[in-house]
Amino acid sequence: MRVQVEGVVQGVGFRPFVHGLATRLGLTGRVGNDARGVFVELDGERDRIAEFLTRLERDAPPLAAIERVTITPGRRAAAGGDGRFLIVASERSGTPRTLVSPDIATCADCLAELADPADRRYRYPFVNCVNCGPRLTITRALPYDRPLTTMAGFTMCDACLAEYHDPADRRFHAQPVCCPACGPTLRLAYARDTPTAGGDALAGAAGVLRAGGVLAVKGLGGYHLAVVASDERAAAELRRRKRRQDKPFAIMVADLPQARRLCEVDAVAQALLTGRERPIVLLPRRTDVRGAVAGAVAPGRRLLGLMLPYTPLHHLLLAETGAPIVLTSANLAGEPIEYDDRAARDRLGGMADAFLTHDRPIHLRADDSVARVVRGRGTLLRRSRGHAPAPFPLAWEAPRPVLGCGAALKNTFCLARGRHAVVSPHLGDLEGYETLRAYAAGIEHFSALLGVRPEVVAHDLHPDYPSTRYALSLPNAEPVPVQHHHAHIASCLADNGEHGRVIGVAFDGLGYGADGTLWGGEFLLADLVAFERAGHLAPVPMPGGEVAIRQPWRMAAAYLAGLEDGAAGATAVARRAGARWESVTALARRGGSAAPPTSSAGRLFDAVAALAGVRDTITYEGQAAIELEQLADTAERGAYPAGVARHDGVLVVAGADLVRAALEDLTRGAGPPVVSARFHNGVRELIVRCCMALREETGLTTVALSGGVFHNVLLAERTVERLECAGFRVLTHARVPAGDGGISLGQAAVAAARDLFR
Repeated sequence: MRVQVEGVVQGVGFRPFVHGLATRLGLTGRVGNDARGVFVELDGERDRIAEFLTRLERDAPPLAAIERVTITPGRRAAAGGDGRFLIVASERSGTPRTLVSPDIATCADCLAELADPADRRYRYPFVNCVNCGPRLTITRALPYDRPLTTMAGFTMCDACLAEYHDPADRRFHAQPVCCPACGPTLRLAYARDTPTAGGDALAGAAGVLRAGGVLAVKGLGGYHLAVVASDERAAAELRRRKRRQDKPFAIMVADLPQARRLCEVDAVAQALLTGRERPIVLLPRRTDVRGAVAGAVAPGRRLLGLMLPYTPLHHLLLAETGAPIVLTSANLAGEPIEYDDRAARDRLGGMADAFLTHDRPIHLRADDSVARVVRGRGTLLRRSRGHAPAPFPLAWEAPRPVLGCGAALKNTFCLARGRHAVVSPHLGDLEGYETLRAYAAGIEHFSALLGVRPEVVAHDLHPDYPSTRYALSLPNAEPVPVQHHHAHIASCLADNGEHGRVIGVAFDGLGYGADGTLWGGEFLLADLVAFERAGHLAPVPMPGGEVAIRQPWRMAAAYLAGLEDGAAGATAVARRAGARWESVTALARRGGSAAPPTSSAGRLFDAVAALAGVRDTITYEGQAAIELEQLADTAERGAYPAGVARHDGVLVVAGADLVRAALEDLTRGAGPPVVSARFHNGVRELIVRCCMALREETGLTTVALSGGVFHNVLLAERTVERLECAGFRVLTHARVPAGDGGISLGQAAVAAARDLFR
């Protein structure tokens, strides 16, 4: 028989697994990679082949994800009748249709070798095997064979070659296999000094950190900047050099005990921290620990972003330094992570005092993933290294290949073919030239890697999104516009393997509406093909347009502009704004192009955050809402009411009622933590009330929650709880972000469904 196996089956030890299974069952034949995945030719007794096929799927390697197994009769002894089962050279003909494995954290077996003085890979920073190590970031083309990776320039020594060809060795056909005699070399380069190599490089790098310096470290998917996490001066200097005023830094800790000394770590968080993906995990920081983390690392935050080492180099560096370190993407604000050695030296020279680097090229950049625990399960806030490009199954087979171009912020793109959708690693905001260049190059690379030439290109309605302009510039591809919030709900459906009609609650910062206005607090009746706008927050003006996003106090002024009793002018936020308050309030009352109306939930959160004294201006997207959430008194159960009315059959929610209620509470002396909690509870109640009204109208009982506002765990958990108590089935995000990082998947799912049912 000939067996064709499709899915994530290259770079995960699948051929060695097949070899071992067939040999144990006494079968002859061969196995190899091809453009579709892995092919197997078998010769033997019928019952043994049947056993092989059963165990092929049941006992597959842990990193494999089998999507399809196709069996066809083969000619007897077609594999060569020498009585053996062989791993043969890959077949490289045909269009690639296989899937690529994500990069995987160093496994326990390799860590044991790393720590064993008697092992030839003792303290070798690039130890890996068939079960761990670099995958996507070193892959230049498929099939996944060493000559098509960035390991091609490293010729295996005799010892590594023996392991590679030994069926009993866990490095049997492990493509990146290497050792100190034949593999990449670690180097330390100071700003103006000659590089040093070997063990001295690691000791020197730790010395830079302990002395308060900033170290650039080359990781799996790009460069990071590191300082000792407890060093206040070094953390503040890193913040200055990186031009990152307030956004928190992530911290790498050596192990779980070190993580528990800094944060509260439950069983779900532990599984996230120690899993093979190794994301940054946002965790509640312990209040009984002082001095372990500098104030400049995560100023004013109840949460810390922790991660455990995921490469041998990280393990060695943490051990040598003897303390947790800040490890943040090496880039300027708004630009993608640096991954090219020469560009890193040129662009990071003003940030880093020294570079800990090596000579294994990175072919594709991949930033760290970010996760959080929501209602007892891990939820991705940023999907990148360790997760991408693991595929998502589509509800139906796409008739033609699709490209989902994503949003302008927190961009990813998505390629879909057949029943698979592959979302790229996180790229970032497309406003800058460098990110836009990385975006276009990434699409070209993934298209070639996966053998997908898009014939349908899904894009946002916003005409000025760089991703929209890119989509419309592509020749020979049919453009399919997908409304932003419909894409959010579609991404939630795809994340959950659903396709039926739901009540979709899409709350975010801004998205271009079907009517040309700015939406963001939406209740949709939607499936993968179409949607209907069934409700929304009442529009309010954004005084100054995009300036109001960066200055939340303007949204407080807009929401309070209708008050006639002078209370708005007497607020603390009005006093802080000074003379600008009256002019901005007047601008809000006039409206027009200088104050475009928006139904944005994100801008509602901004208004309350400014009113409560949390944040008048922001330095990164969503900052005011994030800090408002962390301020909330979680024991408070009161909720501000919001009026709901029908206009032309559409539910319209008076978000201004929540702002005015918050103002009244503050005037009576309520503290900001209480106001924040009551506001969050009020948003929860208006969501539940609208969903119940739409259920009564439509009979729909499933609600999908999406949009960046639902990265707010306090709101998400309480909303889901109340909806479930009201009898709804609730869909939330887990494998793809609720925010704009999931938009491309939703766009691709919508475009594929429309293509099928048009």
